[in-house]
Amino acid sequence: MSNAVGTESFAAATAKKVDKKLRVAIVGCGGISETHLKAYQSIPEVEIVAGVDIKPERLKVMKEKYGMTALYEKWSDMLAEVKPDAVDVCTPNGVHAPAVIDAANAGCHVLTEKPMAMNPAECEAMIAAAKANNVKLVTGFQFRYHPNSQMLCRARDEGEFGDIMFVKCQALRRRGIPNWGVFGQKELQGGGPMIDIGVHVIEMAHYVIGSPKPVAASGNTWTYIGDKPSKTVSTWPNWDYKTYTVEDLAIGQIRFENGAILQIEASFCAHIEKDVWNFSLMGTKGGASWDGPAIYKDRYDTMVNEKPAFLPNADFGKLFVFKLQNWVDGILKGTKLEAPGEAGLAVQKILDGVYRSAAAGHEVTID
Repeated sequence: MSNAVGTESFAAATAKKVDKKLRVAIVGCGGISETHLKAYQSIPEVEIVAGVDIKPERLKVMKEKYGMTALYEKWSDMLAEVKPDAVDVCTPNGVHAPAVIDAANAGCHVLTEKPMAMNPAECEAMIAAAKANNVKLVTGFQFRYHPNSQMLCRARDEGEFGDIMFVKCQALRRRGIPNWGVFGQKELQGGGPMIDIGVHVIEMAHYVIGSPKPVAASGNTWTYIGDKPSKTVSTWPNWDYKTYTVEDLAIGQIRFENGAILQIEASFCAHIEKDVWNFSLMGTKGGASWDGPAIYKDRYDTMVNEKPAFLPNADFGKLFVFKLQNWVDGILKGTKLEAPGEAGLAVQKILDGVYRSAAAGHEVTID
């Protein structure tokens, strides 16, 4: 059976009869939480009942901009007093695991922003807590819902690619070091562009090729711009180079159990012509690229490039609606979750493998 969502979900995201309200609390009220809150406005089944953040100024934003009244600095207090049905975790990466585990132990369904955690061991503990408490756990991977990804999934299911042998992923910025938040602090984020933006292209590519099991990784990381002051004119200037402890560029290669290879290039800053956000794949019967998208085949004794005449529009905000709606429907209706905790664990193993290989200086196995 296909794991593609199908285009019908794009048209139906906001036109549903509400039989029951899902009481959702937000843990971590920083910038990404506002994207979630705007998406929830298109999901009538959801009622936002509380917000949690250690920064009083962010709680003030939640009250004044979104009308929240149940506001807390500790999620333990919120879980005990509000008792929500579900918790949406939008904290920095290092806080994902404890927040998810505590919410699951309180009987709440949980969605956590990407990456799922800091390492595979944390992911496994999160999955175990969800199973022990019989709650739904989802990782916030929105790009698998993108129309380009869905088209390539349908082509895969119809055998257009044959056996997929190689995938090349690129999440490259010429100069895009985040100048807000804690994205440059390894102890809070776990890494730089590989874990922050590389994760997106990895997850949608891994999803499209059928989610094979990763077994080995090799890679390297380099820091050469972010930890120094810069006078270069760019759209994201004045990052905090004094606290910058993550990589500028990461390159990795993953070998899967079926013999396929995935390569990933991720950068916050690299000397390239322009930003790149894409993956391409090569199979025994055909190939494809996501940015386009396009499929490459041999037909009628001719090399042919196939491009869709139409795909639904999916801006960043709509992708969040699709991923949150899938989680809500899974909770309320028991429908299939497209990015369960196990999907987050598989991607985390890939990320972890690249970082471990970079530290060790040789290929490492992925258990």
